[in-house]
Amino acid sequence: MKTKWLLFTLAAAFAGCSQDTASGGGDVAQAAESGARGIPRTPGGRPDLNGIWQVLMNANDNLEPAPPRAAYHLVPGDFVPVPGPEVVALGAVGSVPASFGVVEGGVIPYRPEALARRDENRENWLALDPEIKCFMPGVPRAAYLPHPFQIFQSESAFFIAYSFAGSVRNVFLEDPGPAPLDSWMGQSHGYWEGDTFVVEVTGQNDQTWFDRAGNYHSNQLTVTERYDMVGENVIMYTATMEDPAVFEEPWTISMPLYRRLEEGYELPQFKCVEFVEELMYGQYRRGGEFERRLRGEMLREQQNQQ
Repeated sequence: MKTKWLLFTLAAAFAGCSQDTASGGGDVAQAAESGARGIPRTPGGRPDLNGIWQVLMNANDNLEPAPPRAAYHLVPGDFVPVPGPEVVALGAVGSVPASFGVVEGGVIPYRPEALARRDENRENWLALDPEIKCFMPGVPRAAYLPHPFQIFQSESAFFIAYSFAGSVRNVFLEDPGPAPLDSWMGQSHGYWEGDTFVVEVTGQNDQTWFDRAGNYHSNQLTVTERYDMVGENVIMYTATMEDPAVFEEPWTISMPLYRRLEEGYELPQFKCVEFVEELMYGQYRRGGEFERRLRGEMLREQQNQQ
């Protein structure tokens, strides 16, 4: 009886495998179908990307793999570079953790002359990084800043609101044609490829960076984003950059986005413009150095006229 039961079991298993093979599916297809059933969907059957999302990595520090550093802004020291006098008091708070790296292949394929510009940006991070001045971050940096963002999706519209600097993106679902002018967040055109939402971003200006490590682009940049929902609370995000003025070939980054699950959580607003007024315009304060210098110049001019 045991032998007959074993033969029956093997025959049944073989028949099941044969049926899967004949249908071209098998366990892989069943797993994919199961995963597809497990994600939330809109009434129209599309993956439902609505929600508040955030990365859980420090891609904003450096897209490429990198060791930890004592600070973003370093100056030559007796033996090794040390934090600059402007940031030394921050101590460990101002240090830079190691970057795992999110670039496929590990290295951004800069043209040699463009790589020199990247290195210059890195050396002058404190003065040049647009994040410091609360400028809108551009794409793809907006997705992996250490701030959440919210996707609003319907059958006829797709909109993204970012916590940082109050940045927003309206993703056109019909091709709007060339961008009328360059802007910080560019122009976005989105469409579906199966269950993947693809967004082509053009018309970005050349003022944004990819990270705090000085990685940059020109206004010829085209970014192709892909949003793949791989679980109820996880989106796999990829972005491919094409910019022939700066890079030798297209390159891609990828990382997971995680849904914020706190009860009653709402998108926080980080409108940082007011936080940088002292940095950018403090010298123009009434009674400040600028006013004293201006009055001195006016006084000297009056004396010269006399």
